[in-house]
Amino acid sequence: MKIIADTPTLYSPAEGRELGITIIPACTIIDDQVYRDYEDISSEAILQKIEEGAVPTTSQPAIGDIIEVFESCPDEMLVLPIGDGLSGTYQNMEGAKNMIEDNSRIHIIDTKTLAGPQRYLVQKALKLREEGKDILTIMRRLQESIETSVSFVIPSDFNFLKRSGRLTPLAAKLGNIIKIVPVMTQTEDKKRITPFVIKRSKRKAVEAIIEHLKHLGVDENYIISISHGGVIEDAKAVMCQIKEFFSRTEMQLFMLPPSLMTHGGPGCIVIQAIRK
Repeated sequence: MKIIADTPTLYSPAEGRELGITIIPACTIIDDQVYRDYEDISSEAILQKIEEGAVPTTSQPAIGDIIEVFESCPDEMLVLPIGDGLSGTYQNMEGAKNMIEDNSRIHIIDTKTLAGPQRYLVQKALKLREEGKDILTIMRRLQESIETSVSFVIPSDFNFLKRSGRLTPLAAKLGNIIKIVPVMTQTEDKKRITPFVIKRSKRKAVEAIIEHLKHLGVDENYIISISHGGVIEDAKAVMCQIKEFFSRTEMQLFMLPPSLMTHGGPGCIVIQAIRK
């Protein structure tokens, strides 16, 4: 069984090859030039380009590239892309599958998430494969975790939210003036991003997230991940604040890939949890 995912898992294609899996790069577009995550541009490089005035957009992998990956694999495939609704990648993968005559060996799961939880799903699939579990058992076990994932985004630059349609231009302008801190989360169906709460400081915003995680029953059976848009010290401070309340819970720290940084913006903090 071949495991296939994309760079929103926070794995690069090179890291995927080391693990024996295939990682398809998501893409960022700057001035009509397409950059593939980790191969054509790094997270640090896109931060530099944004600082220099670039306004990047994102693009999912082309159907042709996905078809090439599918056709090159003779084995059963378990495909774990970024969640449907968070990107067009899932739909492109379904479209590529439908263009292949013998597609019964291709199993695409809607992970309903990205970044830390999506990365964990890949790790869980690898572990279950090593244990000799069949693909249907692996899919069922992954689904059990998928339904528990939760994500929060604390942006630093309101203009990125404005461009993505998450805030109106007036709200973004006022937000930048009075320095409020919004927290975004996924809708109940996990297909869209919606406001969660607005606070006057990042610490208060994190406190609200902590209270919600406690309400959900997050404990040592979960993994909490903190991903960031080039602000590692801020991310470490957030991790320390969360760890005060979840001292027995495994925590992981990551830097976002270029494609996800384009959505969240420089300085953003992404806090996520998923049950193991």
